Amino acid sequence: MVSLTQSPEPEPSPDYLLDTPLPQLLEEFGVRVSVIEADAGFTGGTYARSDGGVLFVRPAGRPEAEWELMARAMLGRLLRVPLPPLPEPYRLTELPETPEE
Repeated sequence: MVSLTQSPEPEPSPDYLLDTPLPQLLEEFGVRVSVIEADAGFTGGTYARSDGGVLFVRPAGRPEAEWELMARAMLGRLLRVPLPPLPEPYRLTELPETPEE
């Protein structure tokens, strides 16, 4: 399982992240996926859970190829595996942590 609180394990290769079937990757790294209704410009997101696990947010009704692209990019960023840049108009944006109140 991918955990933000544990020390990193050896990272997979870029080829592994790009060639392995996505459901297998998500299961292997313990990434949960939640599907939500979202605005047209939202193509996916990642949420770090309080238990150290990771949740990917998938927008409902978007093309499967777009989800494959975004999920692999998010997983690569999470695992710090260098992947080719996303094609325009896609990009990953990291939001700063908000302090707990």
